[in-house]
Amino acid sequence: MGPVLAGVLQLLALIAALALVYRPLGDYMAKVYSSDKHLRVEKWIYKGIGANPNTEMRWPAYLRGVLAFSAVGVLFLYLLQRVQGVLPGSLGFSSIDPDQAFNTAASFVSNTNWQSYYGEQAMGHVVQTGGLAVQNFVSAAVGIAVAVALVRGFARSRTGELGNFWADMVRGVVRILLPIAAVSAIVLVACGAIQNFAGIHEVGQFMGGSQEWNGGAVASQEAIKELGTNGGGYFNANSAHPFENPTPFSNLFEIFLLLVIPFSLTRTFGRMVGSLKQGYAILATMATIWLGFTALMMWTEFAHHGPAFDLAGGAMEGKENRFGVGASSIFGVATTLTSTGAVNSFHSSFTGLGGGITMLGMQLGEIAPGGTGSGLYGMLIMAIIAVFIAGLMVGRTPEYLGKKIGTREIKFAALYILITPALVLIFTAAAMALPTPGNSMTNSGAHGFSEILYAYTSGANNNGSAFAGLNADTQWFNTTIGLAMLLGRFLPMVFVLALAGSLAEQKPVPATAGTLRTEKPLFTGLLVGAILIITGLTYFPALALGPLAEGLAS
Repeated sequence: MGPVLAGVLQLLALIAALALVYRPLGDYMAKVYSSDKHLRVEKWIYKGIGANPNTEMRWPAYLRGVLAFSAVGVLFLYLLQRVQGVLPGSLGFSSIDPDQAFNTAASFVSNTNWQSYYGEQAMGHVVQTGGLAVQNFVSAAVGIAVAVALVRGFARSRTGELGNFWADMVRGVVRILLPIAAVSAIVLVACGAIQNFAGIHEVGQFMGGSQEWNGGAVASQEAIKELGTNGGGYFNANSAHPFENPTPFSNLFEIFLLLVIPFSLTRTFGRMVGSLKQGYAILATMATIWLGFTALMMWTEFAHHGPAFDLAGGAMEGKENRFGVGASSIFGVATTLTSTGAVNSFHSSFTGLGGGITMLGMQLGEIAPGGTGSGLYGMLIMAIIAVFIAGLMVGRTPEYLGKKIGTREIKFAALYILITPALVLIFTAAAMALPTPGNSMTNSGAHGFSEILYAYTSGANNNGSAFAGLNADTQWFNTTIGLAMLLGRFLPMVFVLALAGSLAEQKPVPATAGTLRTEKPLFTGLLVGAILIITGLTYFPALALGPLAEGLAS
């Protein structure tokens, strides 16, 4: 079997698996967030944190819950790293420096999981399991909660109430993420991923010196890392490491995990707003972009010419032999079109255009299908923009799901789509203009620029992957990327929740003959076009200086 055919067959198997679970998982999540009953363990949690899960919240209160919970998470994780040196199970590792501790705390709480450290050489068992793994669960649950609040904004009328943040967050962890992650961890252990609390031990001699590895609760952290679209690896090689991702099957299973909740949430959306066709329209938009990017990535990585590429069956530099070009391409697109950031190959070694595809996937806003929750609310924001554009074309007040898109709503949507590109471009420009940050670049020219552009794109979009040619463990990059991650995560949530509150207060508008049918293929095409054009106009100059220049020159 040729490598191209193998890649295509893996893609088809992935699509079949996602289609199989789409309906039951989507319907289940809709029931979880629509139920008025609480499990016993959930009641214990509410009592422990002093929350009343039955109190409905307007958007300012919901936002305060999100920000307060996340701020406590940043502080706790920062302090845990700063005292690591005196904790049991630290494996002899010292405490983390202040700038790196801030960067890591901001990273995992914002669901980014950007890592400027070597996991197996810096973090002990307590920080890994009690700090990083915990944030993998709760940060993902926060994203889903905000998405559900926006969906309620469309579904409700004449009220500003969006549900209860504490109930939504706890249910996301207890009823969705924990059960699926537990089963997934068992599957990964069966595939060969390790799961222990072993210390550092010598495994053999390598190039005249000893080689040492430490164990860890890797399979359990790998499961939620992918399922929650987090991405932070237990080891520096991330999902290219055989302890995290040992076989081609485990590789395909991990891709399935990072896509399954974001895609299935479109079914949840359709069920909660009372129109499954609306959910299918959003799903079709996500799937069109994802499949298009995957096909383009596989073409660029397989078709790159030259004797070495022809003998290897494609651009194999930086890719694992046990996965090959096809599986690496599928993984690279999936991880950058979601907010995962896990890697089974090194994007810096992709072809010039291939690296540009991963970068563009993040710059779209990671909405195809996006992160857990963040992909859905990002796509719904773009749907509002598309409806507004259509309304301008026909001279009619835009409406979406029975809600008028007026001046207030479009301002919130516009602020949402502007904040992340502003963070990326401003921080990139500052890093290129100042003398010190440029010393961290391994490469010069277009590829060196791409390294810095990729880093801030990854941070501000809460992805977490890296081009791997940039030394980001400096005070400048730890601080600025940390700020980009926090601002890129929580500022958009402000506008999403404000928009949700505005929509929930409205009186429903009855559909007429002139209402735009947003469940039709025509709207899906309009939405895909709006996403690509808006992103292209925003980032094209920067992409032209980096990956496009490199790709055209090669």
